[in-house]
Amino acid sequence: MNHKIKSIRPFIGAEDFQTSRSFYRDLGFEETVLDPKFSVFKVGEIAFYLQDYYDKSWIENTMIFIEVDNAERYYNELLALNLTEKYGVKLTPTRHLDWGSECFLHDPSGVLWHFGEFKK
Repeated sequence: MNHKIKSIRPFIGAEDFQTSRSFYRDLGFEETVLDPKFSVFKVGEIAFYLQDYYDKSWIENTMIFIEVDNAERYYNELLALNLTEKYGVKLTPTRHLDWGSECFLHDPSGVLWHFGEFKK
């Protein structure tokens, strides 16, 4: 099989679509509205789709891992955005593990984002 994959774009849901849209824009993602209940959010070549659809068991079991160049710096930048105060979300400090480091951020609906850096 000769893969010529250019990107991967997960679909995630939102309990409160407008709040989630604002949250992801505050995170620095650029939004393109595709439909009143469906948007794509991008940073560089990384993208995901946000839809105005909520299923608690699906959302609370959704995890997305984004590799970053420096997990500790990324955590500090997330902390500076005051997302926990503005959106009531949970931000977990960086953990240093055998494979590398990562911090965690829950979005307003409960999607768990991992921001990790692999050891070199």
